[in-house]
Amino acid sequence: MSGWAPLKKLVEEEFSQSLEEGKERVAVEALRAAWKETEDEETLCAIHGRLLALPIRPDFPFTEPDDLAAIRALRSGEVSRLAPIPDDAVLLDKLHGAWLGRCAGCALGKPVEILGLGEKLESGGEPDLGLQSWQRIKGYLTSISADEWPLRDYFPASSPVGKASCLPSTREHIAFMESDDDIRYTVLGQRILLERGRDFGSAHVAGFWLNHLPYSHVCTAETQAYRNMVLRYDSFRNIPDIPRGRILDAETDWSWIAHHLNPYREWIGAQIRVDSYGYAAPGDPRLAAEFAWRDARISHVKNGLYGAMFCAAMIAAAFATDDVRAIVAAGLGEIPRTSRLHAELLQVVAICDRHGNDFARFEEVFAEVHSLLGHYHAVHTNNNAALCVVALLLGGGDFHRGITLAVMGGWDTDCNGATVGSVVGALCGARRAPSHWIDRLNDTLRSAIIGYDPVSIAECARRSLDVVHLLG
Repeated sequence: MSGWAPLKKLVEEEFSQSLEEGKERVAVEALRAAWKETEDEETLCAIHGRLLALPIRPDFPFTEPDDLAAIRALRSGEVSRLAPIPDDAVLLDKLHGAWLGRCAGCALGKPVEILGLGEKLESGGEPDLGLQSWQRIKGYLTSISADEWPLRDYFPASSPVGKASCLPSTREHIAFMESDDDIRYTVLGQRILLERGRDFGSAHVAGFWLNHLPYSHVCTAETQAYRNMVLRYDSFRNIPDIPRGRILDAETDWSWIAHHLNPYREWIGAQIRVDSYGYAAPGDPRLAAEFAWRDARISHVKNGLYGAMFCAAMIAAAFATDDVRAIVAAGLGEIPRTSRLHAELLQVVAICDRHGNDFARFEEVFAEVHSLLGHYHAVHTNNNAALCVVALLLGGGDFHRGITLAVMGGWDTDCNGATVGSVVGALCGARRAPSHWIDRLNDTLRSAIIGYDPVSIAECARRSLDVVHLLG
């Protein structure tokens, strides 16, 4: 069993990953030629091993370490706590807002995720891949009415273009936050922190996956990492205490788990797992980023790690400042200035600035960002993190504009809606969150995780406050 895709496909996707991370094209293409000539599994595995072993070319302009100390050494500057943690009443309201924002943004993006990924709608024709993904989403809405764009409500279940997916999250049906991987990981992060506290390690995260997260509920990089953990290690299944977990952390070859037959190791999976770490460290981007790194390294490397750290740091910052530029800066301050992600996000900030950070010019910004980063897969870290930045800067921190921009921008719509939802929800708090978006959730989340299915969204926020108290 190869995991998320057949072995032949996994090796094929490793060619793209190898080129993106700076390996010599001539060497990669020579191995691609050998790949085309074989179906033999042993030979395919050997080709994959040779791809992983290729060095980064000398003229590659980026330095992208995986080790936390090395990452911190390459940051653009030390980022300390932004402000005192708000008192409990204010903090609880902000935590509740963050949970509501994450749920609303995720639900908003779910029905059109397949359009963002360039897949075919039910009862629809083949998607026009000549269009940027945001244009396909626009077409879904404007084929109903020109008044549907810009996005103003949850998506209709159908349009002349075809039928949306995830009917429980559509305009006609939404009555709760349906189960979704973006939400399951937020729940798992909270449970890890409640049970293990600030000293949790990567081995504890791995143990929670194996004990609480069915293999069928994970995707791409997480599928491959889950497979690799089971393939090589039995010890994650029972970790009775923190010391044992730390020993396992030191004994485990995390690099092998994240690399072996895992061409998705810089995709968005780690970035969507970290919101509870931001909630746990309000006003402390550095701590949130460290928590995110401990989780992300199970399955991701390089920019896959950095995207997780970037988003966790932004969420943490949103509890301490209303300035969206400071929030983005807090995220950038926790990742290597020598990375592709850092460089590309600075370019995206410049694009937004060139358009005056004006919501009315969002289509022009979308077009430029898609032209800049459209070479990445639709569920890569870098392009989706870029859309989160666009949504924050052009939305100005507004809840409605933030989540709608994140989803209208295309690519991985539910993931981006959820991430931006956490930030804008923390900014406004539950008391100021627009009833238009949150009332239809009926304070109900279904996560498919025991103890959280169903669960009150307000209760999730109260448990997040318990985490903050626990961490001290």
